[in-house]
Amino acid sequence: MSLTAPLHIRSLRAPTRILHRGITSAATAASPSTSASSTPIAQKEGEHEPFTHFKITATRSSIGLPQRYKATLETLGIHRRMGTVYMPHSPEAAGKILRVKELVRVENVPASQVKTKKQAREERKAPRGYVVVKRFAEH
Repeated sequence: MSLTAPLHIRSLRAPTRILHRGITSAATAASPSTSASSTPIAQKEGEHEPFTHFKITATRSSIGLPQRYKATLETLGIHRRMGTVYMPHSPEAAGKILRVKELVRVENVPASQVKTKKQAREERKAPRGYVVVKRFAEH
């Protein structure tokens, strides 16, 4: 009996459950301060917002890889290294992530933390203008 067959079948049955278990604990442990600052006022202190989206960031380049992997990254919406996209939880998204799992970093995020491309771009921009840090001392 082969050891790879049961593992292969198990990963096809519930890819989203595997992703939820492994990522939810890492995402909440990595950034406890962000969840406290982004909680709505109407939400009770002990409750957390449900995770509804994947935050997918490409950590490796697809240069030199077969066209299959490049096409999967393109269907996810990732065009360059360190590019980030948000996708709602679905079996299709989980399957695409599993196909390129070695190339991407995935986090579960609530709907309130999902950013549009314009919001992400504004966040990366440097502030305009200048600030006087220290005036030149007169002699």
